[in-house]
Amino acid sequence: MIDRLCDQARGQKTAVTCFYFDWAAEKDQSAIRMLGSLLKQIVSRMEMIPEEISRAFEEEKDVIGGRGPQLVDIVKMLQLAASLQPTFMCVDGLDECSGVQLVRVLNSLKQILDKSPATRIFLSGRFHIKPEVERALVGQVVSVSIAPTESDVTGYIRARLREDETPDAMDEILEANILAKVPHWISQM
Repeated sequence: MIDRLCDQARGQKTAVTCFYFDWAAEKDQSAIRMLGSLLKQIVSRMEMIPEEISRAFEEEKDVIGGRGPQLVDIVKMLQLAASLQPTFMCVDGLDECSGVQLVRVLNSLKQILDKSPATRIFLSGRFHIKPEVERALVGQVVSVSIAPTESDVTGYIRARLREDETPDAMDEILEANILAKVPHWISQM
């Protein structure tokens, strides 16, 4: 999807940004880092960085230790940058964002959408996060559920089994049990 958006945006004044949450990197994936990454992606494509954004970064350099912009500042900069051009923000694995950080991310995205009407946000995550997203972005969400079919899961398992570097570790009975039970179980989730 990201590639397709990038292809469609080529040659236009449209920003396409993306961020991937990963539970294994939870401590490195705060709302500030996620939104800062999106801001960096937008600003890096601009011919001219807006004065308000440049000034905000300069002011933070003067703070002890040169701390980075705070969440409220990043949100304001994203609102400005996204209001200057059509912007797509894609966030994958939102369900892998930790509790407090998730609330901050969703609140920040709502603020960006409120001030930047040409911005579109694509969020993906497991189904259990849907109510929280709908609550935070009330009236601004279109939800589409996508689930694998049994044949999707069976095909995936067979492909992984063909790549197994230790094929002797599993006998035919175990493989048959896996192919009989796992696809059905996953497709029911």
